[in-house]
Amino acid sequence: MQDIQEKARNIKLVIFDVDGVLTDGSLFLGDDGQEYKAFNSRDGHGMKMLQASGVEIGIITGRSSEVVRIRMESLGIKHVHQGKLDKLPTYLQLRDQLGLRDEEVAYVGDDVVDLPIMRRVGLAIAVNDAHPFVLQHAHWQTPHAGGRSAGRDVCELLMDAQGNLQSALESYL
Repeated sequence: MQDIQEKARNIKLVIFDVDGVLTDGSLFLGDDGQEYKAFNSRDGHGMKMLQASGVEIGIITGRSSEVVRIRMESLGIKHVHQGKLDKLPTYLQLRDQLGLRDEEVAYVGDDVVDLPIMRRVGLAIAVNDAHPFVLQHAHWQTPHAGGRSAGRDVCELLMDAQGNLQSALESYL
């Protein structure tokens, strides 16, 4: 865990996949073609606390959905990239745009399409119900499953390593 804390201490940007990470991976489609997703409110609050602590958040997802745009906008997340089947070029562009090194970026994924980024970043995180091959390549695995507070796990790991978690929690007392 010491190694994970050291890696987490350096993170300035965390990038989340959506389906299977910020949701449980279920896709609900209405008869009208409208797509619905369920997001965990604790993940959202963790993301707000993490941003307030100075860590940037990005989204890179293979699917495009209006509900993702709306949810990320409500959380104040500016770096939202949807419809990216090949995620690596988007990652490289975002990293360079923010002037960061790979070691300063964490990525949270759940499936094999996330591996090209996970193998480059300073902290590769898999949700605990990720594909077994993805789990083999992760530096850290969340205690919770995708869509079930895994996002909050990541936010609190980073904030704890950077010395911001306790004061953020105590601000609610």
